[in-house]
Amino acid sequence: MNCLIEGKIDRDILRVELGVNRLDASASRDFKKEVDTIWSTDVTSVEMDFNQVDFIDSSGVGALLGLYKRLPGKEGVMRLTNVKAPVQSVIELLRLHRIFEIQN
Repeated sequence: MNCLIEGKIDRDILRVELGVNRLDASASRDFKKEVDTIWSTDVTSVEMDFNQVDFIDSSGVGALLGLYKRLPGKEGVMRLTNVKAPVQSVIELLRLHRIFEIQN
């Protein structure tokens, strides 16, 4: 599987495009590598486009939480956009919608 996970930094925002259907163990490895490659201490918020993601498992959730923990304290914001119903259900079941902003 060729993962198409791309990130770029726009001022203090890390924008991540998830070009995968499944944010699972395989995609999470690629996700973490991409974030490690481009991470900057200037980043205060993350915006992730979930437009193509139909499925997320514990590895994907772990990758999201790992990225969230890198953000600075109270001013750090993690926004998930274009989240499909099955993925949003998992996020809400784990009560992560309390720390992630979800925009559809």
